[in-house]
Amino acid sequence: MTGRPKTGRRLAVVLLNLGGPDSLKAVQPFLFNLFADPAIIAAPALIRYPLAALISVIRGKMARANYAMMGGASPLGPGTRAQADVLQAILADQLDETVKVFIAMRYWRPTSEETALEVAAFAPDEIVLLPLYPQFSTTTTASSVKAWAKAYRGAGKVRSVCCYPLQAGLIEAHATVIESAWERAGRPSGVRLLFSAHGLPEQVIERGDPYQGQVEALAEAVAARLGERWDWKVCYQSRVGPLKWIGPTTLECIEQAAAEGLGVMITPIAFVSEHVETLVELDHDYAKVAKRLNLAHYIRVPALGLQQDFVEGLADIALAALNTDAGVRPGSAYLCPRQRSGCPVGASGEGPGR
Repeated sequence: MTGRPKTGRRLAVVLLNLGGPDSLKAVQPFLFNLFADPAIIAAPALIRYPLAALISVIRGKMARANYAMMGGASPLGPGTRAQADVLQAILADQLDETVKVFIAMRYWRPTSEETALEVAAFAPDEIVLLPLYPQFSTTTTASSVKAWAKAYRGAGKVRSVCCYPLQAGLIEAHATVIESAWERAGRPSGVRLLFSAHGLPEQVIERGDPYQGQVEALAEAVAARLGERWDWKVCYQSRVGPLKWIGPTTLECIEQAAAEGLGVMITPIAFVSEHVETLVELDHDYAKVAKRLNLAHYIRVPALGLQQDFVEGLADIALAALNTDAGVRPGSAYLCPRQRSGCPVGASGEGPGR
């Protein structure tokens, strides 16, 4: 399809992601932006902003040390930009429209406000908001979409993808990187596969957030794709603060595997790019625990990054969104149970328009 004349219509795809500090000096303001988000700390602004400032100072030193281990900056920005470039090439090859893929970061640059100006200048006829969070959460996708809606004042019919935990390309991509990591490790036996996702406080899930259910649905689908030979569990990492978080924790699952005489192969199931939670927590913190516990194997599966099935799956999601009315739609067949009141689509599959 390459080389076809363009129709004159213009499509903007906006990849929504968390963002990460691009220098050590940016760590503290990045943390402030994170904890100042009402989706993260549900408190009035008069309380939330001073608390965010305090937390960013308290956590700043440790966070800077973690980012220093990664060369002084988060790789999330460049990694997302690379995903956008590959996605743009795929879409340009499949569409007659002029296509441009943008990135909007929730807590660092390019911010929603900065990207909104770029998209408005592009003057699109249609816009697809495509989160790089496969599983919907009020703390990630909902916050990013809300920030975009507040920032964007340009033209274009807007569709927003809420989630895609059972998208075929996503499942295949995870299975491929897991099998490849196992092959590189010499196909060891006696290894438990741990699907590790970012955790959330239990109270967020109890309020109807569908994140945990979608994480576990994806893990089950990937495990089914891999076959019955795999012993696997879902676990959660990155707990902070005094609240009770969903579990079991990744640390608990590593310790349990050790007690049973098993090694572990750990794969990030809710992160599609490498960043501080994979490169520090998985590669350093948990690797040290595995060494202390004398695990025979500690194998870390890489994040999806530019894996072909994954990026082609993103293209499929964007293309499918173009055939729907404006509003919020899932990017796969997955629909939240009716009791998941935090889902923006709901069990009917009909989401609100913009």
